[in-house]
Amino acid sequence: MEENFDGEELDNIITLNDENGNEVKFEFLDLIELDNEQYVVLLPVIEEGEEEEDGEVVILKVEDSDDEDEEESYVSVDDEDTLMKVFNIFKEKFKDEFDFVDGEE
Repeated sequence: MEENFDGEELDNIITLNDENGNEVKFEFLDLIELDNEQYVVLLPVIEEGEEEEDGEVVILKVEDSDDEDEEESYVSVDDEDTLMKVFNIFKEKFKDEFDFVDGEE
């Protein structure tokens, strides 16, 4: 279980390593199934002192490990159509909880 800087315990925070090996914390928002594949929708956690981004979510595909001892891993999705389908499902599920901004502002 992770703690944020307010001292509140957050059990929906996961830590992943980026391509440079740096740890990055994300808030787990949802798990979406599409075409027999699973995708996680994550929101980068802004640490104290970091510049706040514009709230873009990260969508990663869940890859099950062949080894039972290994945790599942997440891989980036290169297919823009798949990303949009997953994001649209997410938007529909959470339309009352988040203010979504479409397009470039």
